[in-house]
Amino acid sequence: MMEPSDRTYAVDKTDEQWRAELSPDEYSVLRAAGTERPYTGEYTDAKTEGVYACRACGSELFTSDTKFESHCGWPSFYTPLAEDRVEYIKDDSLPGRARIEVRCANCGSHMGHVFEGEGYETPTDQRYCINSISMTLRPAEG
Repeated sequence: MMEPSDRTYAVDKTDEQWRAELSPDEYSVLRAAGTERPYTGEYTDAKTEGVYACRACGSELFTSDTKFESHCGWPSFYTPLAEDRVEYIKDDSLPGRARIEVRCANCGSHMGHVFEGEGYETPTDQRYCINSISMTLRPAEG
């Protein structure tokens, strides 16, 4: 797990470029680590098979195979597509509740948070709580 830093990413854009490419709501979550309201995201209850990619850069981060119903108000996954696709940042923004932020490792955009030990019956006992607005779903071809 890393501390927030000024690290550079494969996709490295200025703040002005991000603001021009993203809607205000997308920018608020992806680049300013905001959170969409619970139960409002387009993928919260999605059952479509496919791959979830970072909305900012297109990097493939999660698959529908690892998505599960957590009833928390946001899409939940029990593992990323591959560990090198995401990065983990210590998040002390909520007083008294340390969290682990999940970011896209390709562009540094905020995806959500990961929680452990909540008792979900998943192979990892982890819940990647990811904002719908942070992703785009690429349906499986078939």
